[in-house]
Amino acid sequence: MIHEIRAVYDYETIRVYQAYSDPIANAALAAGTFVSPFSMTRMTWIKPSFLWMMYRAGWGQKDESQKRMLAVDIQRTGFEWALRNSSPSHGPSLDKSKPVRVQWDPERTIELEKLPYRSIQIGLSGDAVRHYVDDWIVSIEDVSELAEQVRMTRDVAFVPRERPYPLNPELAAIVGVTPA
Repeated sequence: MIHEIRAVYDYETIRVYQAYSDPIANAALAAGTFVSPFSMTRMTWIKPSFLWMMYRAGWGQKDESQKRMLAVDIQRTGFEWALRNSSPSHGPSLDKSKPVRVQWDPERTIELEKLPYRSIQIGLSGDAVRHYVDDWIVSIEDVSELAEQVRMTRDVAFVPRERPYPLNPELAAIVGVTPA
């Protein structure tokens, strides 16, 4: 099974997605980072894949706690720090001393059907959450209307153009990226 990180990125940033309730989303958008009622003590999962986020949150229709879709641009150096300090989310190589968990789940089509390759989900806890909130976030954008537009039209032209994210061999081995 192919494991590949696909994302929207440029030289300095990579875009990840999260879904939240109105109170958390509104506070984050106003502050430009996550603030109360966001919890710094819980693991927070970031997803570079737009369509996997739509699957996970049911296009924002799943429940009130995941109705707002946020695109968070973070520093690539922070993203790669997270990968370097990660452990698989389960299995024999789980290292509970690491502040980051990685998990590979089937990527999704615009109809949210499984594709034959997997996309990464990254769980941040402890120091990783603090770095994410205080150091890595460059901008936060509400993409809830975009999510609704894609859900209603099923037009791939509206889906963000993600491409394979380049990793050096050491980081690729740590997180389990496999060649296509």
